[in-house]
Amino acid sequence: MTTSLTWPQILAWRLRRQFVAGPRPSAEPDVVAVARRLCGVQAQVASSARLAVAVRSARPDPAEPDRALWDARTLAKTWVMRGTLHLVPSDTLPDLCSALGTLRFWEKGSWQRGHGVTAAEIEAVIDAVPRALGDKPLTREELVDAVVEVTGDGHLRQALTSGWGALLKPLSRLGELCYGPPRGGRVTFAAPSRWLPGWPAEPPPQEEAGVRVARAFLGAHGPATPEMFDKWLFGGVARKAVLKAWFRDLAPELTEVDAGDGRTLLALTEHLDGLAATRPSEEVHLLPGFDPYILGAPRDLEPLIPAAVKAKVSRQAGWISPVVLYGGRVAGVWRPERGRAVVELFEPVPGAALDQAVALVESRLAAAPAETAEEAEA
Repeated sequence: MTTSLTWPQILAWRLRRQFVAGPRPSAEPDVVAVARRLCGVQAQVASSARLAVAVRSARPDPAEPDRALWDARTLAKTWVMRGTLHLVPSDTLPDLCSALGTLRFWEKGSWQRGHGVTAAEIEAVIDAVPRALGDKPLTREELVDAVVEVTGDGHLRQALTSGWGALLKPLSRLGELCYGPPRGGRVTFAAPSRWLPGWPAEPPPQEEAGVRVARAFLGAHGPATPEMFDKWLFGGVARKAVLKAWFRDLAPELTEVDAGDGRTLLALTEHLDGLAATRPSEEVHLLPGFDPYILGAPRDLEPLIPAAVKAKVSRQAGWISPVVLYGGRVAGVWRPERGRAVVELFEPVPGAALDQAVALVESRLAAAPAETAEEAEA
C-alpha cells in the first residue's frame, strides 16, 4: 500500500519532529535529546552546532553542551557521518561506528596514496592509537608522539599532523577514538571504551546497527529513500548490498509514500497518522549553517532547496549556509554580523513572522559563548 502526501506536509512534519516548530513537547528536550532526535549535530563549526541546539530550546543553557560532553559524558564528539565532526549521544555512537565500519575506505590504495601512507602504515596507526591513548586523553601532539614511539615509524609524524586528522578518522569509525576535554587551548582525544560510560565490550552486529541507524534517520528526516539515507550517512558511497539488506530488514516497519514528484519514499508506519494530519507550515524560521534540517536531505531536493538558489545554500568546499525557511522551504540565507542576523531573501515572506524569527535567533546569538581556541583548532 502506498500513502499519498505532499512535500509541504512532509517538511512541516520534519520541522516539528526536529524541535524547530511547535507545539513544543511537554518536557523540554535537553542537548542529548536534541542530538538523539536529529541523529547527531554537525560540529565542524562549533558555534553552528551550539546554535542548532539553542534554536530548538525555549530556555537554552549555553553551558549545557560542555557539561554533557566533558562532565556527564552523555554526548560524544567525533568524526562519523560523511567523515565530519558531530555531536552524538554516547549510547548511539557504537551503532554509528558499526554501521559506518561496513565501508573501510582507508583500505583503498587510492586513499592511502592520497594521504602519503602505505597499507602497512595505516594498519600500524590503527593498531597503535588505542594502545597509545590508554586511560588519559591526549592532545594531538601527545598522541602523535605516542604513536611514533609505539610504531617506531617517524614518517607517520608528518602524516598524522597534516590536514584535518585524516589518518585519525578510521579510528573514529572503528570506535577507537573520540574527542576528550580541551586542555591548555588544545583539543584532546580519548578512547571511547575508557571515556564514554556504558561502552560495549564488543561492537554491535553491523546488520542490527544499520537497521537502528536507518530507523532513527527516518524518524527525523523521513519520509526518504535509501539513497537519501546513504547520502546522509556515507556521502552516497555505501556498499549497495549492505544498504539493501538494512532496508530489507526494516521493511516490516515501513510504508511507501508518494509525494507527487516521481520518487517512492519510505516512512515509518508508526508516523503515518502524524504525517497525514500535518498541515503545511506558514511559519518562518532561521536555522544556522550546517543545520541537520538541511544536511538530512540531498542538496538537489527541489521542494526544500529551489534549484535557482542551491549555490547560495550549498557553497564551495562543502559549506552550508545559514538559511531562512518559509513553509519549511528555503526562502533565503542569513549571516551573523556583530550579534545581528543579516538576511538575504530569495522570495517574499511575511514580515511579522520574519521579524519574530530574527529576534529569536539574535537572542540565541547574544547568549552564545565565544568560540574557543580549541574549537577553532578542531
